[in-house]
Amino acid sequence: MKRIVTSIIILLFACTLRAQEQQAEQQTPIDAAWFKANYVKNEYMIPMRDGVRLYTAVFTPKSRNGGHPILFTRTPYGCTPYGRRNASFWEQPIYEQYLRAEYIIVFQDVRGRWRSEGEFVNVRPLTADKASGGIDETTDAYDTVEWLLRKVRRHNGRVGVFGNSYSGFYALMAAASGHPAIRAVSPQAPVCDWFLGDDFHHNGAFALSDAAGFLPNFGTAGRTKPTDKPEAFDTPIKGNPVEFLMDNTVADITRMLAGSIPFWDEMAAHPHYDEWWRQRSALNATHDIRPAILMVGGLFDAEDLYGTWSIYRALRQNNPDTECRIVMGPWTHGAWRGAGGANTIGQIRFAEESLSEFYRRQVEFPFFDHYLRDADDSGASAAGALIFFSGENCWREMEGWSPETENDTLTLYLAEEGALAAAPSDISETYSFYTSDPHDPVPYYPDMAWPRRKEYMTAGQEFLDGRGDVLTFLSPRLENDITAAGAVEATLYAAISSTDADFIVKVIDVGPDGEYEMLVRGDIMRGRYRNGFSSPEAFTPGKVERITLTMPDIAHTFMAGHRIKVQIHSTWFPLFDRNPQQMVDTYTCPAEDFVPCDIRIYHDTERQSNITLHIMK
Repeated sequence: MKRIVTSIIILLFACTLRAQEQQAEQQTPIDAAWFKANYVKNEYMIPMRDGVRLYTAVFTPKSRNGGHPILFTRTPYGCTPYGRRNASFWEQPIYEQYLRAEYIIVFQDVRGRWRSEGEFVNVRPLTADKASGGIDETTDAYDTVEWLLRKVRRHNGRVGVFGNSYSGFYALMAAASGHPAIRAVSPQAPVCDWFLGDDFHHNGAFALSDAAGFLPNFGTAGRTKPTDKPEAFDTPIKGNPVEFLMDNTVADITRMLAGSIPFWDEMAAHPHYDEWWRQRSALNATHDIRPAILMVGGLFDAEDLYGTWSIYRALRQNNPDTECRIVMGPWTHGAWRGAGGANTIGQIRFAEESLSEFYRRQVEFPFFDHYLRDADDSGASAAGALIFFSGENCWREMEGWSPETENDTLTLYLAEEGALAAAPSDISETYSFYTSDPHDPVPYYPDMAWPRRKEYMTAGQEFLDGRGDVLTFLSPRLENDITAAGAVEATLYAAISSTDADFIVKVIDVGPDGEYEMLVRGDIMRGRYRNGFSSPEAFTPGKVERITLTMPDIAHTFMAGHRIKVQIHSTWFPLFDRNPQQMVDTYTCPAEDFVPCDIRIYHDTERQSNITLHIMK
């Protein structure tokens, strides 16, 4: 493994960047005039194997040179502007190098969205009957590439695919299509599993804030034909959103929607992890992958952090001979693709220099240019894993990312009087107590901000000090740096007074003077799923139960002089729906089902509640 301190890697980058800037000074800047002079736009309705046609915009260099690679993105978000109006995607810095290198740029509305024909299906399952004409997102990607190779002129026969978020899901489907011309794919923050960890659920708990904010503008019913102006949806949330969500249950919102968002109703009809959910997992598409893969994500991505890590691990396990790399920076969802520097989140500044510029010029473009144009070897010789470690704020290079098998573990035990100790308690029976009240939920952010603030992923947690429904456990000051890499594993021994409850666990880095408490990782487990997501089980009031929670990977150094804090509570509002704290259907239960719950977290000789970190040797 190589450890690269930020200042060193940025110095090397700065030298390269300055050389590029000197060259760029002699080039005309990319603007509307440059784009019009150098690219031509064509629109096509490309037929799929079942006759449905998909809108596709193709931007081809006017240069008569041959050998242009194709860079392809499939999106549910629209390819505006449509018609003769020229595109504006050139304004995004992520495209600058591809345009100067004369790539053919292709965008496509996925089936059933915007100008494409057909029926849209959220996270469409893979079909088992392709030989009989069945379709899915892999066949649509395959058919489109086949058409492009036959109809678009002066390409070099090689296709790269990339996309972020939902488009990252479609990029993975393209990688799974099996088309031999697809040589390199970058699924970035891809949707993976909407029950276990991405967007709409975490470990069975309903991500109310994101679902209510995202689905009404996306998964709506009533589309009868392709359009470049989808009808705006009137959200049911009225007035102050936080007050609305407090005053209305999920069942109330479902009644207000009245079937206008089919996927919302489908989720409600499948409250547990059944076959319907398993069919929609992107992990089903991680087998027999042939193109080179560049996984990209943010360590503080509030939407699809689970998907990035999970798909990367599955790709490596299922395709040991396929080139598969991962880059994880100190980023929120898709920040590496934006115009900003992607070097700050809230009050935390990770670097002075632009980390997005570093990513674009030194990571992504060399990757595609190598596999699509046989460019220099820098795109092939890059590290198998390039991970930014917060806390110490540096990049580390390694052959791959397997922290659970390569690193030591450090277990920290919850203890008496709010201590976080290196050894388990020697007391025969001891516990910490709080009452969780769904009518007075713990806020996820000081002002319960709506829409959901992305910076909550690193926000200081001192605003919860003094709440009686939040347990706090604090370590002594660290004598040495502790570099944690990999999943955070929490084990709780809990007894509750009702039949269900949620358990939120947070790991926090407390500065040497306590001036700031950075949330490093936090996640939620719906208690009824403690023994399996497909088989919910009620708690027996008063009976001690073991709850385990595996949180998405961290890459963080707790510096000497700092402290590690663990917080535990049972509501996290309005980030997640309020658990009624009874064994009832959380999608359909009325307001009167919501009850307070007394919770005991045990930390004695027999019931050693703890968190485990994977520590780099």
